[in-house]
Amino acid sequence: MGWMHTARFLTTAPQLQYLPPLQVPEIAFVGRSNAGKSTCINTLTQQKRLAFASKTPGRTQHINLFSLGRQGETDAVLADLPGYGYAAVPKQDKIRWQQVMANYLVTRENLTGIVLLCDPRHGLTELDEILLEVIRPRVEEGMKFLVLLTKADKLNRAEANKALSIARLQAGGGEVKLFSALKKQGVEEAAMLLWNWAHPPGPATGTAVDTTA
Repeated sequence: MGWMHTARFLTTAPQLQYLPPLQVPEIAFVGRSNAGKSTCINTLTQQKRLAFASKTPGRTQHINLFSLGRQGETDAVLADLPGYGYAAVPKQDKIRWQQVMANYLVTRENLTGIVLLCDPRHGLTELDEILLEVIRPRVEEGMKFLVLLTKADKLNRAEANKALSIARLQAGGGEVKLFSALKKQGVEEAAMLLWNWAHPPGPATGTAVDTTA
């Protein structure tokens, strides 16, 4: 858990070419605009405003990177991708961003894992399923993938079990876990999973880089 709490802003980029080339593992957070993505990131890192939750969902269309590791070093990076599917965003902006996000998920070389945030009361939507198709080849090649069912505190036990069963069928081999920022449900479990993604055993472990230069 303490490792997640070291998160700090690294950079923001409106397009892929503005992202810095990194050698350390990168974990991307994706999901619909109302899925609770920013709240999830802020809860995992115990920082209230690390990931900015816009009052107008879908308006912020940048990739935000946050570094993790001891001060002056980065041993992994979190990538916060803008939420998708919000009706108020002009169609051309939706199309442009979908292309940017798809290109990022397919081509980002140091991308190690993807966390898809989903409100279990609505389940995986058509846009979520499109995203699953985009990342499927990389997941089949070994990329880590987790579906976090957010706002789990709004479900009773039967509803939670049903949501888990349905999401597991749709996740295409990825892991599925319940998560509640309000009740702190699943927070430690998710944090440990991300630690393991970024620190695999053996020579595949990323080398920390100095970010003070």
